[in-house]
Amino acid sequence: MSSQLAALNQWVDDVARLTQPAAIHWCDGSDAENAALVAIMQASGDLIGLNPQTHPNCHLHRSHPGDVARVEHLTFVCTSERDDAGPNNPWMAPAEAHAKMDALFAGCMRGRTMYVVPYCMGPIGSKLARCGVEITDSPYVVANMRIMTRMGAAALARIEREGSFVTGLHSIGELDPERRVIMHFPEELTIKSYGSGYGGNALLGKKCHALRIASHQARSEGWLAEHMLILGIENPKGETHYIAAAFPSACGKTNLAMLIPPEGYARDGWKVWTIGDDICWMHPGEDGRLWAINPEAGFFGVAPGTSAKTNPNALAMLDRDAIFTNVGVTADDQPWWEGLPGAPVKDWQGRDYDPAKGPAAHPNSRFTVSAKQCPSYSARAEDPQGVPISAIVFGGRRASLVPLVFEARDWTHGVLVGASMASETTAAATGAVGVVRRDPMAMKPFCGYHFADYFAHWLSFGGSGAKLPKIFHVNWFRKGADGAFLWPGFGDNLRVLEWMIGRISGEAHAVDTPIGRLPRLSDLNTEGLALSAEARESLLALDLPAWHDELESVAVYLDELGPRVPPELRRECERVAASLAAYEAVDPVDA
Repeated sequence: MSSQLAALNQWVDDVARLTQPAAIHWCDGSDAENAALVAIMQASGDLIGLNPQTHPNCHLHRSHPGDVARVEHLTFVCTSERDDAGPNNPWMAPAEAHAKMDALFAGCMRGRTMYVVPYCMGPIGSKLARCGVEITDSPYVVANMRIMTRMGAAALARIEREGSFVTGLHSIGELDPERRVIMHFPEELTIKSYGSGYGGNALLGKKCHALRIASHQARSEGWLAEHMLILGIENPKGETHYIAAAFPSACGKTNLAMLIPPEGYARDGWKVWTIGDDICWMHPGEDGRLWAINPEAGFFGVAPGTSAKTNPNALAMLDRDAIFTNVGVTADDQPWWEGLPGAPVKDWQGRDYDPAKGPAAHPNSRFTVSAKQCPSYSARAEDPQGVPISAIVFGGRRASLVPLVFEARDWTHGVLVGASMASETTAAATGAVGVVRRDPMAMKPFCGYHFADYFAHWLSFGGSGAKLPKIFHVNWFRKGADGAFLWPGFGDNLRVLEWMIGRISGEAHAVDTPIGRLPRLSDLNTEGLALSAEARESLLALDLPAWHDELESVAVYLDELGPRVPPELRRECERVAASLAAYEAVDPVDA
């Protein structure tokens, strides 16, 4: 036995002594193993079979009603020095955190099976990929990890070859909110999660490993682990540009990653290819460009808002081999959520559907499905070297202030744009919905170290010889006086992406403004769009007083992060503020 496997076996033995399971099962990722786990969960009621004619091999899982979202206030980063975790993370000293978790885990798996889940984040053969092992007492977690990662024998073989892996220990415990906590030990490459069965809290390869731990790894190893989708846009000439885009959860990431070109674009030969919808690992290549992989193998998407109108590609992949969590059910046992045709008879808690008791599907209900089932899936998702990134896009949900799109003037300005990103909160996290909060690079819940150091790490990529992507910011969610969205969104977002590609190639026009370079409305292809007069006037307009207030708010936010904030970021904020003071607005509609 190799020393690597000996160390892994020793850890498994130590965990077994602590948790005292009735049995230990090493997962191999096989079809037979998955079928056996599904049978176990169906017998226990953890999975409910759906209509085998319309949704073969699809199942429904219902979470405990108090366990339906991320719990950021119970998610800790445990570094030896408190300041290294930063004000953006709840912190606990490692020794105290281990003691707290070990007390919770003591004897928690009595009567249960302990599953050992080796997995690889990224293509098995890619030097950019990283491995981990999750120990869990939840077969639901195992089934999801099988879809979301490269899980099983091949991952274990890579761990044996390389020896390096992230360790993750998880138990659903009693599903008691008062005994729920998630600890990250980035200096030890370790995760401990107790008391939740919900996705990001329990599928430790996802946010815990691929972002919180990986962001720490990335900083020390010279790459970026980001909460970003990756898509490829192929123009009629057959040229493909790859774009990485950061949006907070439930702000249209999956819809954009699987975008279907509008009719005229499709007719002209435009195509969109999906690499990933949630996480992006970017490494500097020998050519000076950033190359990206999607470390995940599946989608853990938000179901509400997914429909034939908003995301036909997502809907098309959900008719087989999928797990649905906290959705409603129709009379003929089909999964249902608001926006789909038909009607539910049971809600997400299994109760007879009553609109007075709330929606049939929980607002954060989910689907888990293999990425390869997506009609727009790109085989480049398995490319060991990744794909070259032409543009990085930041975006959020802002009803006012932020224009439809603008381009950062350079890398430093782009880092400020990402660092000052703000968005209205959604149902993906516990707490109030619709509150505007700073969410730099959409990483507020996921950065595994001090945000100021994270910004400095981003800035460090701007050295000589780098061929860095252009950086843009978008806002699909600007509203008019009547509260309706001004921009149609969905497939029509390709019109904005086309302008970005034009900017990359030097062919598209832009107007210099203090906040960045904006297109005139005539620089976007709006053919066939019925934009209102208000939309034409407001989508690309700058509210100068509001932007003065925004820059003041950004400066205050940077101050709150303390003295570690890179001075060049503060200077960039001051530069934009000074430019605003001297600026005379340009009509974005065009002259």
